[in-house]
Amino acid sequence: MPILKKPVEAVLASHPTYSEIFPCEPSTAETGRKLVRGVLGMWHLNDLADRAELIITELIANASRHTPCPEIRLVVGRPSATRVRVGIVDEEPSRLPALSHAGEEDESGRGLLLIDAVADRWGCDLQSSGGRLRGKEVWAELGTGGDE
Repeated sequence: MPILKKPVEAVLASHPTYSEIFPCEPSTAETGRKLVRGVLGMWHLNDLADRAELIITELIANASRHTPCPEIRLVVGRPSATRVRVGIVDEEPSRLPALSHAGEEDESGRGLLLIDAVADRWGCDLQSSGGRLRGKEVWAELGTGGDE
């Protein structure tokens, strides 16, 4: 008896999340962009890939510049059927992200401004375990174009 395969539907019964641990260094950005583009492709959300790649590049740059963590966790998830969230988890809860206003001559300091411009929303969630702060996730969300 042949096995009939149903086409995969874009309807989400749950909220899938993909995450992987990488070294906390600038070179991780290239791997992060490929991972984000691949996951969005599996979800048939290729139209979000350019913005999501920019966001993950900036988040990795910020983590590698502003935290002493040896590793970060890259997260790509669907908090709802109409939103995609990309984020970076590090183990430095005391160093929270803040928008800065870089001067014209400054070579850095614009990452969160870029994220703020291309994301629908962004933020930072502290993470704890056993009553102790263990880290934070800096994240940004993009709408999928579906109804909220």
